[in-house]
Amino acid sequence: MNSLNPVVMAGELAELGDSWIGTAKDWGTTGLQAALIIIVVVIMVQRFSLKAGIGALILMVIALGLYGSRNDLAKMFEDEVKNPANGAPALDRPGPGPEGRL
Repeated sequence: MNSLNPVVMAGELAELGDSWIGTAKDWGTTGLQAALIIIVVVIMVQRFSLKAGIGALILMVIALGLYGSRNDLAKMFEDEVKNPANGAPALDRPGPGPEGRL
């Protein structure tokens, strides 16, 4: 008789699903990097300009840096929303004078 333990089967299926999600995530990250490199090369070829290529390369580095630190930035933003720091006080403008002018 073949008896299966459903808890073990569910755990194994969960691991399989997690590995598929991890693979898709890795492919997405690699695909983003490849797409940005292709964009840099296309801009350099279209414009025939080293300056345009350097500018595109700098933008690519910034984009990859933001993509790489997206989790840290999200945590910082969430912390700031949940626990706002004491900012500068509100601007206190004098009201209109007796004649209605400032």
